Amino acid sequence: MNSRKNSSRCLLVCVLVGVAGCAGDMNDLQTYVAEVKARPGRRIEPLPEIVPHETFTYQADNLRSPFVPETATVAASGSGVRPDRDRNQEFLEQFPLDTLSMVGTLNLEGRNYGLVQTRDGLVHRVQAGNHLGQNDGRIISIDGSKIELVEIVPDGLGGYLERPAAIELTD
Repeated sequence: MNSRKNSSRCLLVCVLVGVAGCAGDMNDLQTYVAEVKARPGRRIEPLPEIVPHETFTYQADNLRSPFVPETATVAASGSGVRPDRDRNQEFLEQFPLDTLSMVGTLNLEGRNYGLVQTRDGLVHRVQAGNHLGQNDGRIISIDGSKIELVEIVPDGLGGYLERPAAIELTD
């Protein structure tokens, strides 16, 4: 009950203060308004001329839609290149291809081996047929300057394609 009484008194005081502010001398305001009204009016500049917008006609109706694939999608059971998911992963397949570097070759008993270094500094011996990189890369040849491989990458249409890649000898 006291809270309600205090609220009412506070509201009454606020209203009285607000009304008291409205009853002041208005002569200054009336003088200023009269002065502004007595000033001569200025000419208003005309609006800039509106230039009609040139319309655009879309003329690519007969072109290929960017939302439709260029070739038919490969059927899920279709033939073609596919990664072998049943094969055991080799150690170097956990590294992206760009983090591996060729540091040399070995020729033992007539076989060429490549020496591949990982980012942590470990050197691994690889040969043709080994896999490396994260895109099912299979080594197809090793020579003194590079290791050539074929990666199996998605083609964006539900299938896969083979992409050649190489790791070149670093200095």
